[in-house]
Amino acid sequence: MSQKAIQDFTQGPLFKPMLLFSVPFMLSNALQVLYSMADMLIVGKFVGSYGIAAVMTAGFIIMFLTMLGLGMATGGQVLVAQLIGKGAQNQLNQAIGTLLTMNLVVTAIVSVASVGLADCMLQLVDTPPEAAGYAREYLQICGGGLIFIYVYNVIAAVLRGVGDSVRPFTFILISALLNVVLDLVLVAGLKLQVAGAAIATVISQAVAMVLALIYIYRNRNIFGFEFKLSHLKCEPDMLKSLIKLGVPFAVRFGAINVSMIFVAALINSLGVAAAAAFGIALRLDELANKISQGVMMAVSTITGQNIGAGKFDRIRRGVYYAWSICGGFFLIFGAVMYCMPEVLFKLFTDDPEVIKLAPVILTAILLHYPALLIMKGTNGFIQGIGNAMFGLIIALLDGFVCRVLFSWLLGIYWGWGLKGMILGYALATYSTALPNLFYFLFVPWHRRKTVI
Repeated sequence: MSQKAIQDFTQGPLFKPMLLFSVPFMLSNALQVLYSMADMLIVGKFVGSYGIAAVMTAGFIIMFLTMLGLGMATGGQVLVAQLIGKGAQNQLNQAIGTLLTMNLVVTAIVSVASVGLADCMLQLVDTPPEAAGYAREYLQICGGGLIFIYVYNVIAAVLRGVGDSVRPFTFILISALLNVVLDLVLVAGLKLQVAGAAIATVISQAVAMVLALIYIYRNRNIFGFEFKLSHLKCEPDMLKSLIKLGVPFAVRFGAINVSMIFVAALINSLGVAAAAAFGIALRLDELANKISQGVMMAVSTITGQNIGAGKFDRIRRGVYYAWSICGGFFLIFGAVMYCMPEVLFKLFTDDPEVIKLAPVILTAILLHYPALLIMKGTNGFIQGIGNAMFGLIIALLDGFVCRVLFSWLLGIYWGWGLKGMILGYALATYSTALPNLFYFLFVPWHRRKTVI
């Protein structure tokens, strides 16, 4: 394979290459959140609080379905990074073909489910009746277009695994700009309301996928992958490795999002204003979370390459560097959220019933930022060493036990209402952060074998 296409983190300085590698991820993730925020912002201005509640509620379901594919893609990223670290680049074509085939099967299932079972899914999350029609439209349109984001995530994962963070950023930049333009045209101009926002999202995701496919095709001599049916097959050894990595990641990501759906259902029961306020707060929180997740992606690649090369000290340094980079970012973003919550909410809505909830919600959410800081280093580390099962167990503890239980206890049982539900959501993050930190500091993880 051409060395130009590979970023080697197993030798030389680490901090500067890691930072430079992280920046496109951070920008790419920020753009993904921003075009989700654009949906909500434009819908909020031109449709109202019902539209925001619909996008928030249906968006949780779409995110859950997306995470199933992203889990498999993350397993592929770890596998590719370990192949690079061990010098087995000649097996990349098998990894790509197997990963694409698996995700195409999964996307066919989830797309049919999201379109055919939309009403059932929305009833499960206690969608406010006033927002149900909008939510159904958004869910069915975005669900029908899941193939685009699934295929894109596979290619982006392969590129991340070989150390290329610039191309995914470029594809997302084009997609995000297109999404904003289409939102304005379809929602504000053609008055298609929530359906217009969904169509804009699907089209922009399709463009990102096409651009990524074109890049892989033009560089097929580098990746060894030909766009032929004979390459779209599951190699038994690769399939075994991808299942070992990808399924726990998929269940892990899915568990976290299922817990979010339950929390959303609790908050939806409080009415449209609470649902809309929670949706806005999550978009703001997601911006901080996703940008810092770019550093986590870098840690995952660095760990994967160095675990394959047996260079454990570089893995530790990568985690420490991640904490230092993310720490400054969380301080700045947290200060903005704390000092001007109403100003941030007014970007999305003019509804005074929603805006007055801003200080309560954003202050509660800030409590989980120390836990997020720990997780940005340790999650990437745990992904990179290939211990997907540990991550799965902790995610189940976080999602199905702590997040739902804490939100119910504080919000319903103790009668704290919306504030209690948000506090439960925030405090549950520590159930992942603290075990991760213990594993990194005290467990002899360097004795683990690679998955290939």
